[in-house]
Amino acid sequence: MLTTDLSDRVALVTGSSQGVGREFALSMAEAGASVAVHYYSSDEEARATAAVAREESGSAMTVQADVTDPDDVDEMFEAVESTLGEVDVLVNNVGDFAPEHWEDISFETWNRVMDTNFTGTYLCSKRALPAMRESEFGRIVNVGYAGTEKALVYPKNFPYLVAKTGVIMFTRMLANDTRDDGITVNCISPYVVETSDEFPAEAPRGRWASLDDLRQVLFFFLDSDSGYVSGENVEVDGGWIPEAL
Repeated sequence: MLTTDLSDRVALVTGSSQGVGREFALSMAEAGASVAVHYYSSDEEARATAAVAREESGSAMTVQADVTDPDDVDEMFEAVESTLGEVDVLVNNVGDFAPEHWEDISFETWNRVMDTNFTGTYLCSKRALPAMRESEFGRIVNVGYAGTEKALVYPKNFPYLVAKTGVIMFTRMLANDTRDDGITVNCISPYVVETSDEFPAEAPRGRWASLDDLRQVLFFFLDSDSGYVSGENVEVDGGWIPEAL
């Protein structure tokens, strides 16, 4: 795995009480970062993750927030800033899922999926930018989904895929907007990860994406020597070519 020194860096990972977000938070703690473990309702899991992160870096906290609410996002950042310091690394990982056919999805579910994936990414990034611009350093890494740039139609899980397509476009817009500020904005787009709840019939290259596969890309984006790489979307999918569902 790539190694990147994150000593003296403060990292906030949304949706990091479990799953991929948890692994990202713990990996950055192992690299020396002070880590804020965000959760919405998984308080116990978040505390357990922060306890492990604290053993690695010596500095970690939990923070609860609804990332679709501007006031909650502001309070979340204020809590992190007052405890750990200003956020240098933001990973926008949180995002709900709706695997049903689009006609069977309720309006409330549509809004929840769109807001947690897309609006949350926008609100957290916007709130992180002033401090990053002032320090002339920042790393924003968004989490997308493999296949959203391949221009295929997916009747199932439609709002999730629409939102993730928007995340990629937002990534590139923000990368362009911050190109002279010492900030990079990139996106990691996995297909199916080994920790997923459901698996398709066939796995590319005979296996699903490992957490190490994702960490390799994350740490490349975070490295201080990667300052010229911005606006990129790396699909971690083993060369998967999707078919319309």
